[in-house]
Amino acid sequence: MREQKILAERIISLCNERHLSYYLLSYKSTVPITTILNIVNCITKNPGVFTLIKICDGLGVTIQEFFDTEEFRNIEKETE
Repeated sequence: MREQKILAERIISLCNERHLSYYLLSYKSTVPITTILNIVNCITKNPGVFTLIKICDGLGVTIQEFFDTEEFRNIEKETE
């Protein structure tokens, strides 16, 4: 659950930084709005890598930039 929340918060943060609504992100990424809402509301437990790549494209970041945060680095440390 913690990983889902971190993922959701990252998408929310990037949308806020870029002044993107979830609907506009859906349009730009070609990911259905229901999928985006399910991810940001932590309903989707494990979104696929291709979905995340499309969301990153819609946000204008690489997958590497998306995951390059202290929160994601801390997840790696916790699982070691």
